[in-house]
Amino acid sequence: MDKKRGLLNVTVSIVFKIFLLIANILVRRFLIKYIGNEINGLNSLYISILDFLSVAELGVGSAITFCMYKPIVDGDTQKVSALYGLFTKLYLIIGLIISVCGCVLFPVLPYLAKDYSELNVNLYLTFGLMLISVVLSYVFSSKTSLINAYKNNYITTTINSAGQLFQCGLQIVVLITTRSFVWFLACRVIAVVAQWVATEIISRILHKPIISNKQRIDAATKKEVTKSVKAMFMHKIGGVLVNTADSIIISAFIGVVVLGKYSNYTTIITAMFGVLVLCFSPLTSVIGHMCLQEDKTQIIKYLNFFHTLNFILGIVFYLGYYAVIDNLVAILFGNDLELAKTISLVITLNYFIQFMRQATLLFRDATGTFYNDRWKPLFEGLLNIGLSILFVCVFPEDYKVVGVIVATIITNLFICHIVEPHVLYKHAFHATAKKYYIRNYVYIAVFAAVLVALHFSSVTISNHWLELLANGGIAVALAIVPCIAAILMNRDFMGMLKNMLHKIKHRGGQTEAVAEANQPEPTEEIADQKESETVEIEAESNEDEQIK
Repeated sequence: MDKKRGLLNVTVSIVFKIFLLIANILVRRFLIKYIGNEINGLNSLYISILDFLSVAELGVGSAITFCMYKPIVDGDTQKVSALYGLFTKLYLIIGLIISVCGCVLFPVLPYLAKDYSELNVNLYLTFGLMLISVVLSYVFSSKTSLINAYKNNYITTTINSAGQLFQCGLQIVVLITTRSFVWFLACRVIAVVAQWVATEIISRILHKPIISNKQRIDAATKKEVTKSVKAMFMHKIGGVLVNTADSIIISAFIGVVVLGKYSNYTTIITAMFGVLVLCFSPLTSVIGHMCLQEDKTQIIKYLNFFHTLNFILGIVFYLGYYAVIDNLVAILFGNDLELAKTISLVITLNYFIQFMRQATLLFRDATGTFYNDRWKPLFEGLLNIGLSILFVCVFPEDYKVVGVIVATIITNLFICHIVEPHVLYKHAFHATAKKYYIRNYVYIAVFAAVLVALHFSSVTISNHWLELLANGGIAVALAIVPCIAAILMNRDFMGMLKNMLHKIKHRGGQTEAVAEANQPEPTEEIADQKESETVEIEAESNEDEQIK
């Protein structure tokens, strides 16, 4: 496994994600301050609709990187060029489809934003600008995927993150100077164009022979690629139906004002989710190459390691989120934008349960087994929408948002956490997932128990900052014991951890040896001085003997 490349990808991704988290919070704060929480809710609705339309690249991105692993490892640049040409056409077709679907949605917009009439906003112009920014991103997506396939995710992460930071800076300036939602959205278009130019330049520097070499794909490879793309398309549809449908249902059934408050909570947790996921997703190409070179027993050990790491990261950060989120929202966005404690509790549990899938999804995308459970996402998405609409109609007024989130929790627990590990173990490892199931559901049960303990252990202080620090400290203290227990009970995690520590210690020993070897030989003067000192010491000891 290319650990150095993987570490570089992860480090760059996490650093930029933290900067983006801060930048996006600042943008949202200025948006609420200068235009209002209602526009904030409308902006969140637009993002959810376009996520729904784009279906997270329709799965083409993951399929591209997987299909390119083998020819890259084999050094078959002709096939890589052919695949790149095919994926460029696919992305352009996808962009066209999204454009058409977005235009079809224009007449429906007033029905999706329940109380939009209270806002002085042109729905069609503002949504159109958001649509243009998304469609433009598909023009250069094939070049982004090509760079990622060569395990250089840190390059595309830098381009994308720098573009988003540029966008955030422009939006803050626009909000302060114009207070215009139209110009706020126009900044997205400008930032995407900047990313397009940067990606074009860098991709041609790195892979100009592949981009320039026009090759036709053979029928067998085209069939294999189409199969992978269709499978990932269905997976991404399920993910979108689960994640973005919640916001659309809240907006349509409850209103954009409530969605604005809800989005303040989800913005912070999705940003945190994005940072934590970067401990896994940048490693997809690295593990994909590893799966072609190492035996299945070793790969399972890596999966066990990442699964326990998944739990440790999740319990620390999501307990911390629940402990501080109400104070954080009050500090960042205003006291009148807080939600009921039950809502923040189910939001936390929902995102932790989704986060616990990351280890499985990492190895699923790396091994290409996404085809084998391609029907699962459709059942997952349809069940989630059905339950969400049912619960939002049945639950009392104060618990309608809770009902929508509970539907997502049920869907994840009883479909995703059962089907995905089974398919991965059966088709990639040719083994049973029984041990994985036991460990996974124990992890979720432990988190739920500790979350309830934190709920009853939290303190109330009049000062938001003091309450945040106190409850944050309680969350960290409660997380320590489960983390230690998880490490001690997982032999694969312990083995890899000891191996890493041994390597660090061994390298330290080598460094000391090299330092000693590189020390200069003593000069003649120093040697003579040492010899005279030795003679003096011997003379003194002879005198002492005579005195005795």
